[in-house]
Amino acid sequence: MLIAPARRSYGCFYLRRSALQARFVGWFLFILLLTGLTFTVHAECLTRGTGDLGVVIERASGSVQVVDTTARTRLFLVEGLGDLSHASAVFSRDARYAYIFGRDGGLSKIDLLCGELVKRVVQAGNSIGGAISQDGSLVAVSNYEPGGVKVFDAGSLKLVADLPAHDAKGGTSKVVGLVDAPGQRFVYTLYDAGEIRIADLSDPAKPAVQVFRNIGRLPYDALISPDGRFYIAGLFGEDGLALVDLWGSQKTARRILDGYGRGQQKLPVYKMPHLEGWAMAGREAFLPAVGQHAVLVVDSEDWQQVARIPVHGQPVFVVAEPGGRRVWVNFAHPRNDTVQVIDTHSRQIVHTFKPGKGVLHMEFTPRGEAVWISVRDADAVQVYDTSSLTQVATLAAEKPSGIFFSARAHRTGL
Repeated sequence: MLIAPARRSYGCFYLRRSALQARFVGWFLFILLLTGLTFTVHAECLTRGTGDLGVVIERASGSVQVVDTTARTRLFLVEGLGDLSHASAVFSRDARYAYIFGRDGGLSKIDLLCGELVKRVVQAGNSIGGAISQDGSLVAVSNYEPGGVKVFDAGSLKLVADLPAHDAKGGTSKVVGLVDAPGQRFVYTLYDAGEIRIADLSDPAKPAVQVFRNIGRLPYDALISPDGRFYIAGLFGEDGLALVDLWGSQKTARRILDGYGRGQQKLPVYKMPHLEGWAMAGREAFLPAVGQHAVLVVDSEDWQQVARIPVHGQPVFVVAEPGGRRVWVNFAHPRNDTVQVIDTHSRQIVHTFKPGKGVLHMEFTPRGEAVWISVRDADAVQVYDTSSLTQVATLAAEKPSGIFFSARAHRTGL
């Protein structure tokens, strides 16, 4: 009689312990589930370097692909970026973030490792590109409407400076050719006013702007040499370019290549060439000639033309391989299905091929073993081996245009 109650008490003890264990296991599973959910959210962000990442602009859909240039594949698709019909990009100092400049005035910050839009501000009605400062702390945007340059904190995208673009008579002007220069400076041109301006943002609260007037008619785009010394603006209204030596103690704008089109048949210009896609090979610069079927070769010591290379059509981009041995050229409509490769030593065309209608942009991998080419009408990005000149990969993309790789984070003017 004494044994049975003891057994019952023993059984109750185990029942209570089992209930406690069940409750503990339940709480443990609940916490584990929450932890798992947390890890699921953050697991979408990649843990890796960003040196071989980049973005491809899908101009028709307002989307950007984040791509891996080693695996030659798409990692993410970031949507909702507005009008990307003339979009460009720069990268943060650590190459984790891309800043996308949309045609609708949108400035978007994208996290390359998470594939997400961090922040987007619509800072103007119509914009044409931008740049990031030497130390990576400032992002500047050039605007068509209402004109001028706006400068933002790269982290928060908070506006820190507003640089209006008024001409000598008080009118507004479109701003083009915006690039970064050493010393926390931005250099840009005023299309309507015919001016070059240098803005020193060492103190963003008190920008110092230097103005060069009467540089020529309708400066449409510009470039800066890789060493940050020479800023060159192309002129749409006349044959020639305007140059400013940023190292000179007495900075002035002077004309170079004056009348380079003299004696040539004037052709309708279907698309303005992009000077930021120029090519440097040793001491020679390879530049697209406006409205002509030619690439100009210029000696960068005295900025005199030393050769003229006839090409397939009106060049848009003339882009050098990282080593400078060859330059690749694409063309304006209606001859925009072709790419030509020029050997910079012999100045001869060594290869011509046809990726398809609507070749818009070319971007080399950091050390130049491959080039990525956007072919808008084929809805594709084609990848070519630069040694064999053969196609090695194709990525689907909806009306792709600009291609920008994160290696630009460490190059002046890009």
